[in-house]
Amino acid sequence: MTTIQVPLSGGRTYPVLVGQGVTSQIEKFLPFDAQRAAVVTQPGIGVSVDLNVDCKIFNIANGESAKTLTSIEDLCRSFVDWGLTRDDVIIGVGGGVVTDVAGFAASIYHRGIAVVHVATTLLAQIDAAIGGKTGVNLPEGKNLVGSFWQPASVLCDTENLSTLPEAEMRNGFGEMAKYHFLSGEKFDHLDLEERIARCVEIKASVVAADEKDTGGRAVLNYGHTLGHALEVAKGFDIRHGEAVAIGLVYAAELAYNLERIDHERVLEHRQVIESYGLPSALPVSMSDEDLLFAMTRDKKAVEGFTFVLDGPNGLEIVKDIEEILVRETLKKVR
Repeated sequence: MTTIQVPLSGGRTYPVLVGQGVTSQIEKFLPFDAQRAAVVTQPGIGVSVDLNVDCKIFNIANGESAKTLTSIEDLCRSFVDWGLTRDDVIIGVGGGVVTDVAGFAASIYHRGIAVVHVATTLLAQIDAAIGGKTGVNLPEGKNLVGSFWQPASVLCDTENLSTLPEAEMRNGFGEMAKYHFLSGEKFDHLDLEERIARCVEIKASVVAADEKDTGGRAVLNYGHTLGHALEVAKGFDIRHGEAVAIGLVYAAELAYNLERIDHERVLEHRQVIESYGLPSALPVSMSDEDLLFAMTRDKKAVEGFTFVLDGPNGLEIVKDIEEILVRETLKKVR
């Protein structure tokens, strides 16, 4: 087992446990005075928690359809009916959708209640459950309504990954590929558990430096500008990790067109993506106009088209990129 501390402002910190069977230690990480635990999960997750406090399960819908304001209202009203208090705890058991929804509900219920995440997918273990970003979607885009609410702890039980479908593992590999470029490291020599722990360490360091996403934390969105646009495009279904993988290749090609990186660095992006068995090209049927519109709705897009791009100083935000260059680069990843 590996324990990574996520340091925050004001001397706060919380642990992320990575290893086989760490879910069994959850009792150690609940608030000492909690009398009740509301377990937010989804049908079919198949992961249970053994608790000595009064416990009730609250199921949300499967998939992105659960990430709505209606889901948050339904949860909070159910908490009231059950009698959950500010001194109790919410436990999110599941993947990124669950940790987003459970975390957001925890942040606003009674103006804030403790939340513990049991991350059951690779994507949640290396990214979604860590860092305190919570949120739900609007028809206009992903994660446009949310809050910052740090968990009390996160348990990344690698035993849960053994039963994940291949598609769900690929979903996580898209985010894992991103960490190669955040750190400048090669992960080839690490086994899966070591890679997860290293991704957590990298994210913890980024979150510690910019907890409320005022600048530097934006590098965690590398590959996400086009990635999120792909996810909200009408008439097309793509998983988050696969969308981010295509977004990483696109961002590399865009950086090359801006003369920020050389061709070798673009090839390195493509090689990392291919090593995880992820897609690197846009579907031919996807409309440029839909993607361009969605990219202008990105949370970073204050001035025209805005991307996190690689360059001589590493990853950084680049604003006000000309539309013609954004369009031309789309052709390179068709």
